[in-house]
Amino acid sequence: MSVRKVALLHLETVPGAVEQNRYMIVEAIKHAASVGAEWIVTPELAVCGLQFPQLIGTDWIQPQPDPWMQQVCRLVRTLKRTVFLSCPERDGSRLYNTVFVIDSAGEIIGRHRKINVLSDSLSWSSPGDVAVPIECGGIKVGVLVCADVYTPNIARAMKFEGAQMFVSPASWGPGLHGPNGEWEQRTHETGIPLIVCNRTGAEKTLDFWKAPSLVVQDGMRVLTHTSERSAVLTFDWDFDRMVPRSSRYSIDYIRNSHTG
Repeated sequence: MSVRKVALLHLETVPGAVEQNRYMIVEAIKHAASVGAEWIVTPELAVCGLQFPQLIGTDWIQPQPDPWMQQVCRLVRTLKRTVFLSCPERDGSRLYNTVFVIDSAGEIIGRHRKINVLSDSLSWSSPGDVAVPIECGGIKVGVLVCADVYTPNIARAMKFEGAQMFVSPASWGPGLHGPNGEWEQRTHETGIPLIVCNRTGAEKTLDFWKAPSLVVQDGMRVLTHTSERSAVLTFDWDFDRMVPRSSRYSIDYIRNSHTG
């Protein structure tokens, strides 16, 4: 695959504002594609935020792909990109905090259901039970949803199954239960680089204004960004050597629909 551009959608997710967040995600995907990004990653639960159950409940969550995700798949096929889309899903009586991988043909080629779900608001989600990489264009990608990075076992299992890189949609800001070296530790333990797409904004008892989107390698943060505005962060990634080819993000700030 050689060197390709990756985009992290560092978005201000509004809790419970599903339609507004969906609009924002689609606009950000279009923007990322317009600047040449071939892989595009959303934050954790970008469609609804973390503390959505208190605001809108869970009845709106559908089996996936629901009509909106089908629309996103059609867009991705038109753009010929690969998208890591974080969205809740219903499977029978269970709900999951899931990342869907949509390939350049608009097909869902894999999904990872968050395993470490104890931190999920009101414990709405059931834990996933599969930790295997998803093959994207010949690259085995271990998807780790936010707190899946908190313990070493999931990353270790992914490595055992052949993961070459980790992609982590996250909603994890500093504070009482904030990150404390887990991202760095997982890369140090496994020798596998980690790309973290975090978010900005705030919820009732959570603050993401200083939450970083990162590229972490060998226990070191090599790229990092925080902002109080939604941004599309792009960088060049060498898929042969599994290293970044950019010394900094290219940052495009985008307007949130609720701010005009």
